Amino acid sequence: MLTGMPFIPETITVHLGAPDSNAPNVTVDFPSYIKNVASSEIFPTWPESALRANIYAIVSFVLNRVYTEWYRSRGYDFDITSTTQYDQKFISGREYFQNISYLVDELFNDYVQRQGSVEPLFTSFCNGTTSTCSGLSQWGTVDLANSGFSPYEILQYYYGDDINIVKDAPVKSAMPSYPGIPLQYGSASNDVKSMQIFLNRISRNYPAIPKIPQADGIFDTSTVEAVRVFQEIFDLDITGVINEATWYRIIYIYTSVKRLAELNSEGIAIEEVTPLYMEDLSIGMQGNEVKQLQYLLAVIGAYYEAVQPVEITGYFGEETEKSLKSFQRVFGIPQTGSLDRQTRNDIYRAYMGIAEAVKPEYTEVALYPGIVLREGENNDYVRILQEYLSLIHETYPNIPAVNNTGYFGPVTKQSVIEFQRQFGINPTGLVGGVTWDAIAEVYSDLRYGFDKRPYQNPGYTIS
Repeated sequence: MLTGMPFIPETITVHLGAPDSNAPNVTVDFPSYIKNVASSEIFPTWPESALRANIYAIVSFVLNRVYTEWYRSRGYDFDITSTTQYDQKFISGREYFQNISYLVDELFNDYVQRQGSVEPLFTSFCNGTTSTCSGLSQWGTVDLANSGFSPYEILQYYYGDDINIVKDAPVKSAMPSYPGIPLQYGSASNDVKSMQIFLNRISRNYPAIPKIPQADGIFDTSTVEAVRVFQEIFDLDITGVINEATWYRIIYIYTSVKRLAELNSEGIAIEEVTPLYMEDLSIGMQGNEVKQLQYLLAVIGAYYEAVQPVEITGYFGEETEKSLKSFQRVFGIPQTGSLDRQTRNDIYRAYMGIAEAVKPEYTEVALYPGIVLREGENNDYVRILQEYLSLIHETYPNIPAVNNTGYFGPVTKQSVIEFQRQFGINPTGLVGGVTWDAIAEVYSDLRYGFDKRPYQNPGYTIS
């Protein structure tokens, strides 16, 4: 979950013993987990302010474990243990105290947060009698409550004045943070941005890992090199690709160097989890991300007969919704008609299968290669891009001609920028699916006199 904003998981999986023990796991809904722990850790006869302060601490503690994937990033199949040696006390099957149960129903989606940080604070605590710690003293909260302290003031007493209580956090189904597909050269997503930020922070402790100059969500050659060095240092297969093993090792090391599971955490700033791209798309939305989705669906719809093609307009209307539902039906995904993370990944997989099969030499106009092209890249698709731009230059002389070298240098970038300005695209100099398709359309019209993009005239379908 480190790659986004915190939320309350619907369920929690608890290991009924020490992490490496053979004890069973149990999965319970989140409020029931908090009621169980609170009924096991504190006494129902305590003043209400003390009970509330302790419940806030219990909620924040487990949310920190979930948010940092403290156990799952280490290869365990649970979120937290039941033992106070590592976590907080949970007794499977126990009954709850009624007044504690009522309070938990009110407070289960509130948690403690350090000001300026987004993650739930690691609210360490102990009973304050048989054990002491640098965090909250459970019995000490009773004395403070009897002295007139409010729940917030009790928490400030133990965790500092610079804390907030986040109220009414959203409840969602917790999914593994790994996106389900490897991140590799050319990938562009919020997940890539997160990994770039994590690797740059890790490199402060492991300076052999080269800094990634632009943490902009595009998996470029500098990101490949940083991943390769990280994999070498931590004894992973050196591929430059972030697969599941590398993903979780990066999260584990990032959590460690930032001390996110400690009371004196370095913290995660809001800009570290602010997405570059819209996460979910649904009917009524518009913009470049919608165009990108429509392009991918248009290609898939041309090659999969059961997927309805869609026009590339940038507006998510009923036709886009129908197309997306048809894709979800074909690929066995819930037919929501909205683009979520799972559907996005499955669309990308389906598209890349087509792009890899439909080689440029098989068509008059090449499909988008599925990787963002930018300055500094050197490959055959850059060569094709340069060929298209040079032909377009003959009709639009303000768009510079470029030599077909295959190297994306400053002249190619300027040519792309001028094309984008000419045709109403955000002039970034980056060539993603939307810009590639626009260039391919103009090139096709100028060279052949009509649209010969592959998804307009595919020639065959996949049943």
